[in-house]
Amino acid sequence: MTSTAVSVPMPTVPRRRRSPQEVSAAAPVSGARRVLLAAPRGYCAGVDRAVIAVEKALEAYGPPVYVRKQIVHNLHVVQTLEEKGAIFVDETDEVPEGARLIFSAHGVSPAVVQSAKDRNLQTIDATCPLVTKVHKEAVRFARDDFDILLIGHAGHEEVEGTYGEAPEHTQIVNGPEDVDKVVVRDPDKVIWLSQTTLSVDEAMHTVNLLRKRFPTLQDPPSDDICYATSNRQAAIKKIAPEADLVLVVGSANSSNSVRLVEVALEYGAKASHRVDFANEIDETWFEGVATVGVTSGASVPENLVQDVLHLLAEYGYGDVEEVVTAQEDIIFSLPKEIRATLKAMGDTSRGLGGRRAGA
Repeated sequence: MTSTAVSVPMPTVPRRRRSPQEVSAAAPVSGARRVLLAAPRGYCAGVDRAVIAVEKALEAYGPPVYVRKQIVHNLHVVQTLEEKGAIFVDETDEVPEGARLIFSAHGVSPAVVQSAKDRNLQTIDATCPLVTKVHKEAVRFARDDFDILLIGHAGHEEVEGTYGEAPEHTQIVNGPEDVDKVVVRDPDKVIWLSQTTLSVDEAMHTVNLLRKRFPTLQDPPSDDICYATSNRQAAIKKIAPEADLVLVVGSANSSNSVRLVEVALEYGAKASHRVDFANEIDETWFEGVATVGVTSGASVPENLVQDVLHLLAEYGYGDVEEVVTAQEDIIFSLPKEIRATLKAMGDTSRGLGGRRAGA
């Protein structure tokens, strides 16, 4: 069977840029130019684990290795892995029977797992452990006959996977606008869960509205919004009030990257834009700008941020101050299928999915 790869657009070719002198002439800057660089930013542990899982699979088994959906929501990462031999598909029926298939970091529903079994696919589950936690919560509360209100974006792969664990018990609540539409069987047996990459403030606003309707609404056993999403939003909240412009590096289908733009604007940035690559930056954004905030979504490799900093330096923003709001040292083990293969090959590493671990 011929497989159809997921379509990934190439980076746009930039037009001729105006020089720094031309930009300054158009709108002089009052005060020294500087960059406030958010930390933490970029890769989270779940993303790092998933990307390394594909890299290790290609090394161990050789190409092609199939991946359902984008392994993480970042164009550069997907393009790089394609060049190494990964083939990204939308559904399991696009994968030749018996081939090797990796489930993305966003997770899949039991129906997708069964479909892969039916095709005798050799699967590797690269679902982020924090997403798996939400899946297990959905199974647990469905078993206890709760109505589950899943706060998240309908159509997002993570939400589809979680919903698929207990569709007969789950309603998707996209946001505050959906609260009045919710209907439950027993107001005393209702719990909310959430997509891991939401805006913390918006999610809690939705929860507060739901609780007004259902006063005994239960909270999940632990936070569903992941530590990386919360930390990156906290960092940009600190920077935004001082920023004339905030640049967020991340892809359009990356929920947490899009949320960072929204949070920056909500917390005082005069302007904010998301870009996949430095060459997408419009130099007119620098007109009258003294302070630029820079951050990146949780699926963005650091080299893309460095490209942005290099461009900013060309336009006079060479003074970079890193604003640190948290330290992250979480590392997840690689998927068990990869660990077993590494062990069989005599690899004595611990099978950790983090660059700092030397995996």
